[in-house]
Amino acid sequence: MATTLISGGTVVSSTGRREVDVLVDGERIAALLEPGSTVLGSDLRSTVDSVIDASGKYVIPGGIDAHTHMEMPFGGTFASDTFETGTRAAAWGGTTSIVDFVVQYPDQGVLDQYHAWHEKAAGNCAIDYGFHQILSDVQDSSLSAMDELVNEGVTSFKLFMAYKGVFLSDDGQILRAFQKGASNGAMMMMHAENGAMIDVLVQQLIAEGKTDPYYHGISRPWQAEEEATHRAIMIADLTGAPLYVVHVSAKQAVEQITAARDRGMNVFGETCPQYLYLSLEEQLGAPGFEGAKWVCSTPLRSRAEGHQDHMWRSLRTNDIQMVSTDHCPFCMKDQKDMGIGDFSKIPNGIGSVEHRMDLLYQGVVEGRLSLERWVEITSTTPARMFGMYGRKGVIEPGADADVVVYDPNGHTSIGLGKTHHMNMDYSAWEGFEIDGHVDTVLSRGTVVVDDGEYRGRAGHGRYIKRGLSQYLV
Repeated sequence: MATTLISGGTVVSSTGRREVDVLVDGERIAALLEPGSTVLGSDLRSTVDSVIDASGKYVIPGGIDAHTHMEMPFGGTFASDTFETGTRAAAWGGTTSIVDFVVQYPDQGVLDQYHAWHEKAAGNCAIDYGFHQILSDVQDSSLSAMDELVNEGVTSFKLFMAYKGVFLSDDGQILRAFQKGASNGAMMMMHAENGAMIDVLVQQLIAEGKTDPYYHGISRPWQAEEEATHRAIMIADLTGAPLYVVHVSAKQAVEQITAARDRGMNVFGETCPQYLYLSLEEQLGAPGFEGAKWVCSTPLRSRAEGHQDHMWRSLRTNDIQMVSTDHCPFCMKDQKDMGIGDFSKIPNGIGSVEHRMDLLYQGVVEGRLSLERWVEITSTTPARMFGMYGRKGVIEPGADADVVVYDPNGHTSIGLGKTHHMNMDYSAWEGFEIDGHVDTVLSRGTVVVDDGEYRGRAGHGRYIKRGLSQYLV
């Protein structure tokens, strides 16, 4: 098995920094060594197969994006990234593992869909991948499937309080699923928006001729997110199931999560880069149909109301535990433009899997996060939250050699023709400038990106059979 020495860098973990070299043997990290270490009197550098010079750079565990939707069927089309294109783009951006959502619609079997997602991903992924399971309706067969899936390493299940006729589950169905989660240890995930309120608001706005993308945000107000978040917390409180609220965008929803955590509940929140940087006024309110580029749900929030600053603060205080992307990309041509004249027909989603690590690092540069917190929210906590820690999310002996060499003195310009490898005809992050750069990426000891060159391949990525959450109190 090949050996690699990552030499001269600063290893950053969620708890500190160390000036140590990283020895990789095959797919695993073999040792952390003092610089200049010898083996039987010989310079270690001369005994390994390859050396990566990380002088002046950070050495961090590979990023884990725990919320992606590759090839997701939605609204009469499919997310434009396949498992091949999406995981390749992730690797370019320093992400070495994803957890994708198996989609189950009401007329489909839960286990049938799980097997279908394996068929989509197998042999196509450049990096390692795991699955969450979406439950669109909850029947006796769904509850039985939950137990089977936990044994298969799918230990988290997502339900929806919105999208009537597509994903929405009523409170009784959610209650039953949460009861099962409480008994088998699964993490219960929630898309927390009051769908009934939203449906009425959409109808009213369309009837008034308010059809531009801006009104997508108006139709999904923060009150709908706060109410649903509170309701999900109450169901979790009743059943004792752990709750993970996805793509939190409203500061009021964060306050509900904070209050539950202050009571000692296992309630967690995830936000996304778009809720840290983008806004209702600037992006959704762009002239003409341009705002469609940023239509996602939950929607972008008003900067004037302070949602973005609150999200950054919540990441610092651990009221929000991690940042995923909700990567669900659609092209403008033939996909987003399905909603011209009716914002409710715009496919919901933004592509960000390639840029999450950079965008969060810019928060370090700007003093919004510490370097250690950057590693924690992008890698270590996702690994712990979803039962991968020890193998993923850490640079320690025995862990998978998922390693990123990040240059704080480098620079990254985001946009089409620059750093954009996602299968999209536009970039939601066009023009963003990052004061840092992903230099080298290893996935299980194999260099997949190095010095501006992609060296990975489809089929390198393996399925991650996850355990139960390691983040519960």
